[in-house]
Amino acid sequence: MMALFMVLWIVGQSKQVKQFVAAYFKDPGAFFENTKGGGMFQGSDASTQEVNIDQFLKREKEKLKQMGDSILGNIKKVAELSELSKQVKVEVVQEGLRIELMEGSDAFFFDVGTASLKGGAVKILTIIAGTIGKLPNFIVIEGHTDSRPYGRPDGYGNFELSADRANSARRILMSHGVRESQLDAIRGYADTRLRNTENPFDVTNRRISIIIKSDSKVKKD
Repeated sequence: MMALFMVLWIVGQSKQVKQFVAAYFKDPGAFFENTKGGGMFQGSDASTQEVNIDQFLKREKEKLKQMGDSILGNIKKVAELSELSKQVKVEVVQEGLRIELMEGSDAFFFDVGTASLKGGAVKILTIIAGTIGKLPNFIVIEGHTDSRPYGRPDGYGNFELSADRANSARRILMSHGVRESQLDAIRGYADTRLRNTENPFDVTNRRISIIIKSDSKVKKD
């Protein structure tokens, strides 16, 4: 719901304000250079505009953080997921809010070498879908592996596995409230986006990432 408030605020502004907000997200440096002497906030100088934009972004990041904390809190409320919730990481990133399901020493979320989701993972994704499905935001789903070699005679490897795992998560999310129109991208990164770069074989590199994008909303279904 927090991201919804941000979208509604922007939608309710004038065309000029929308243009300035869009320009800021596209290139913050150029935005402040081009707005010296006037612009988004009439009667204020560039330094005032910068303060207002910074305050706005700070508020929106805080709203995203609150939404992430709420999702994690809902997962922890389920007794059987309390331990598994330690493998769920929620953080505000440049694109928006990122929720990651990271493997631990045991294969918590997927059977080894497969895209088959385990029961705990399905329940966590169901809880996440309950929040995401109420939002107007686009989402991105990513699959990641560690750097352990994996391959089959038919050429199926870590790229295919990471993409298939992302799609497994997508199917669960969609069956519990996420709309097809919300899907912006499904990405399979294999081991090209390691979480722990110092240890490419660390099990936490095996993960699913769900990103709720803060800068876009879906068209009406």
